[in-house]
Amino acid sequence: MTIRDKTDHSPYMPYDQDVEIYSTSYGHLTPWQFSNWQDESMTWKEGVYLHAGLNPNFRTRLTGPDALRLLKENCINNFQKFSIGASKHTVMCNANGNTMADGLTWRLGEDEFINMGHGPYINFLAESGKYDVKLEDQDKQTFLFQVAGPKSLNVIEALTGESFRDLDFFWHRDSQAKRKGIFSQNPKVRIYRVGVARTLAYEVHGHIDDAKTVYQSIMDAGADYGIKRIGMLTYGMNHTEGGFAQSWIHFLHAWPEDPEFMKFLGDGYDSLFNALPGSAGEDLSKRFANPFELELGHMIKFDHEFVGREALEKVAKNQKRKLVTLEWNEEDILEIYAAQFKQGSNVQYMDFPSNDIWQRFMATTFCDDIVVDDAIVGMSSGRMFSQYYRKMISLGIVNIDLAKIGNEVKVLWGDPGKHQKLIRAKVSRFPYLDLPFNNDINVKNL
Repeated sequence: MTIRDKTDHSPYMPYDQDVEIYSTSYGHLTPWQFSNWQDESMTWKEGVYLHAGLNPNFRTRLTGPDALRLLKENCINNFQKFSIGASKHTVMCNANGNTMADGLTWRLGEDEFINMGHGPYINFLAESGKYDVKLEDQDKQTFLFQVAGPKSLNVIEALTGESFRDLDFFWHRDSQAKRKGIFSQNPKVRIYRVGVARTLAYEVHGHIDDAKTVYQSIMDAGADYGIKRIGMLTYGMNHTEGGFAQSWIHFLHAWPEDPEFMKFLGDGYDSLFNALPGSAGEDLSKRFANPFELELGHMIKFDHEFVGREALEKVAKNQKRKLVTLEWNEEDILEIYAAQFKQGSNVQYMDFPSNDIWQRFMATTFCDDIVVDDAIVGMSSGRMFSQYYRKMISLGIVNIDLAKIGNEVKVLWGDPGKHQKLIRAKVSRFPYLDLPFNNDINVKNL
């Protein structure tokens, strides 16, 4: 987070002179808040939001005769059914079964795919010499806007002037964004039904030259539906409510387990692994996870050979940890804040409403030990205050015997070497958000 400085403003969205505080995590100025986090955090539950902060996100275009083979050999997913116009949440692992990349993959043609979130690991694979493929960076050529909340379909249809009630979850298709003015040309866009906030949501993709025009067109289309813009602070919170473990927020990809890949990266990614706030300390392995621990085990198909298969087959037979929601004890949290008013207190402050994850390049993974009877039984991350539920929650990866709703654990608060305090927490419903999920909503009935 930073006050306005000489860093260039985001090329993906119009400049707003009323915004004073920005994040620089993506290499340019992205608004921290537009109004306030309370109002912004209610949008995906009660209204609709527009977010432009997920730019860039390692969008790449993969083509060539070995494009599908590269995906098959490095993803846990099954690709026997993958139609043009469909997408998959694809996950890549290392030989230990820990994640190395995850994101969304579109199929645009027989040998043409768009990958979002898989870089730079997919770059490493494409340049390995094993595959006859071509990989093109799309971040500087394209934009991605997120439109989420119960009224998001209304906004998408107002933007395009066409019905999208036939577009199922995880499918995408071309359209146009309507502009005001008789002589205005309507930019081409691709509408994608997806969203990690779990409620009804869509993405709008297009060419970078049209980014600011389409951004304003979405705001115009959403005016009658009370659309709000959300900043980086709020965006970093919706993953926890929705139960979607997000890399660099809730866990780290296990890049350091592959020396060749780290050599490929060079020095540009050191900050991801050098800054390790939270009581879990400097043990990187506490922040690594396999797909089963991230509630992605259902995506694994042991019907093809892929990197990590042997390790994951062993995990499948004896899964030891599970992803849960932790609901933090209100009295213990209040003691943390009350201690700040006491002379001589050295209790570590708890940022409100969430950990400041947008401190440096990409994001900072705060990780706290989960303790039962003085034994470490898991890790907690993504702590945030839910304005909707008025609870402090986080995601936790815990020993599977502790994953039952209602079980009590303790989160160790405070960095190593500082004053630490145990905070009571209980395992709660997962996902915590109990509204209808995007993939369960029949938009034909809306």
